[in-house]
Amino acid sequence: MASALVTGGSSGIGLAIARMLSGEGFDLTLASRTTEKIEAAAAQIGAHAVTADLGKEDDCIRVVAEHKERFGGMDVLVNSAGIGIAGSVESLQTKHIDLQLNINLRGLLLVSREAIPLLKLSKGWIVNLASIAGTTPTPGLTVYGATKAAVIALTRSQNAELDDDGVRAIAICPGFVATRMADWSGLTADEMIQPEDCAEIVRMCLRLSPRARIPQVIVERVGSFGGVG
Repeated sequence: MASALVTGGSSGIGLAIARMLSGEGFDLTLASRTTEKIEAAAAQIGAHAVTADLGKEDDCIRVVAEHKERFGGMDVLVNSAGIGIAGSVESLQTKHIDLQLNINLRGLLLVSREAIPLLKLSKGWIVNLASIAGTTPTPGLTVYGATKAAVIALTRSQNAELDDDGVRAIAICPGFVATRMADWSGLTADEMIQPEDCAEIVRMCLRLSPRARIPQVIVERVGSFGGVG
């Protein structure tokens, strides 16, 4: 049976993608920092839960190792773990810069590094959650936007490096999604992109022939022309 690892799988986009993959028959590992939340999410869909802080290299390595031990391989990696802290460059605390770089970029790279040997065997997919903030100027979200621009760039490099191995990568770049991270926007949930919209993009990728890939998808919020939201 096909299997997938979803980081940031306790809520929001990660959990929506995990639910979709479960419905498609995938065995699943969900990873997140808070034990109670990740175990509750995993119980909803019959997934394996792993508590992990992806800002720590050992945890990044362990997440993939536990998935391999339990399921024997991997067909889809979903890098959904992420954090955004608002603030201008001159006002940001160093610890907030480091936190966003570590989770959004470094952790994603480390998990991908560990998973790629398994994905080569299955000719699988890497799904990287980026953001529309990585495609356009984002005052007030400068560090977050920079990390997501880097995710878009590394997705392109992953496709180039792994082309001969049949591994495909996509960067999904949504505007404001109805998750806790977007609460500060002041928008109501029904005004925002839904987590399930991102899950449907992943479902579409799974239905492509082996000769097709979608390297990047930008998902705009209706009514958001001229802004990142």
